[in-house]
Amino acid sequence: MKFDIIIIGSGLGGLLSANILSKEGYNVCLLEKNSKLGGSLQTFGRKACIFNTGLNYTESLEKNQILNQYFRYFGLTDRISFRKLDEDGFDVINFPGARYKLAMGHENFRETLLRHFPGERDGLNQYLQKIKDICSSISLYNLSDKPYSFFDNESLGIGAADYIRSVIGNDRLRNILAGNSLMYAGDRKTTPLMIQAVINNSFIESAWRIVGGSHTIVDVLADNIINDGGTILKNSAGEKLITKNDHIEAIQLHTGEILEAKFFISNTHPEDIMKMLGQQRSIRILAERIKGLDDTLGMFTLYMVFKKNTFPYLNYNLYHYNQDNAWVASDYNPSAWPQVFLFNTVASSHAGYYAENASAITYMSYNEVEKWKNTFTGHRGDDYLRFKKEKSESLMTGLEKQFPGIRSCVDSTYSSTPLTWRDYTGTRAGSAFGVVKDYNKPIESFLIPQTRIPNLIMTGQNINVHGILGVTISSVLACSKIINMHDLLNKIRNA
Repeated sequence: MKFDIIIIGSGLGGLLSANILSKEGYNVCLLEKNSKLGGSLQTFGRKACIFNTGLNYTESLEKNQILNQYFRYFGLTDRISFRKLDEDGFDVINFPGARYKLAMGHENFRETLLRHFPGERDGLNQYLQKIKDICSSISLYNLSDKPYSFFDNESLGIGAADYIRSVIGNDRLRNILAGNSLMYAGDRKTTPLMIQAVINNSFIESAWRIVGGSHTIVDVLADNIINDGGTILKNSAGEKLITKNDHIEAIQLHTGEILEAKFFISNTHPEDIMKMLGQQRSIRILAERIKGLDDTLGMFTLYMVFKKNTFPYLNYNLYHYNQDNAWVASDYNPSAWPQVFLFNTVASSHAGYYAENASAITYMSYNEVEKWKNTFTGHRGDDYLRFKKEKSESLMTGLEKQFPGIRSCVDSTYSSTPLTWRDYTGTRAGSAFGVVKDYNKPIESFLIPQTRIPNLIMTGQNINVHGILGVTISSVLACSKIINMHDLLNKIRNA
């Protein structure tokens, strides 16, 4: 079979790229090795409740905000329901002895924190102006035609923790500004200011939950691809890329079937695509560089189904710390587990005052589950089940301290580990956010879409900035290697 473009991997980056290119009239084929599309947008159901696996809330969806405009172009705003989180505290950061709210809107955000830290007005003003300036300098954050070189941005080589320390005097406030760092595996030793700025600024603009689960995004994007003449092949794992003169001609699937195309876009982990290329001379240096990159920590998630009308729906996300340090990824300690967890109730289409289900998410190192690495979900044995039960109990104990009586509200629980992420999203070592972006070595740790093979392009969370907005931008960048960027941006602006 022959196509114009083959996209490998159906995570958000692959789905968006397939949408853009099929809309432009290209004959697109999207390959997914598993039976479900969506990568970390996948959901699963238990007892009539839908659980998100990766995307629990998203950002900048108010009218005239950036993700809203992208979503309008992709036909998502009219077909998906969103629920806005509490404007006066969409995230609640809980340290020992005190809780603090992160509010929407830059002024509201600042004034809410000044109630606790009245002497930090100048520092907060500097911080908020800095993150706005960084976002303004990224052309695709503003749908600007201005040429943009990713590596020209100075904030790529500045540590987020270092910058916050330079403008904020109070140590507790420094940690509050990094209080949702679990959302990007923030590490004070590596995380660039750019990552923190793009993510924090976007959520300060507005924060939302997706009603009915993140799979609704997948469903709409998949329908768009099919309606525009594209092809989606599930259970179709690519095994080998067939090349000639440093140019890819085809991909061989695990079934032996060979699919030809003019262009190939990879939405898999970069190391996987390097393995599929084999010993290509042109990518040998890149392959060694990717192999040497670290991955972010994985996650353990406890999923809870509540008894009917027992636990209230919380229109905010709680980040709880058992220590006075928000940069847990830098100092992850299994013996103090869980050092932090994110708790949120799920926005279902028919929930009112009471929540139907919720999840609690915390860090987990792949080393803790590595002894089961040669198994697959559902077939890991009793030792693994006991391990998960022990971790679930520890996490539930922490939840009980924050929400007394929650245990009695729970009807049933389920859990996942980095191995689950590895199996269902194809991430190396079950990493939650792909490769570590390191401000100490930005050129080495940040990957760009275009590779040395002219017709091989990369997209997804490992490219540039992760998160739903970051992946959207990386998809536009990837597609701009095939279609005209100016024309595409005009269509997005006018959607």
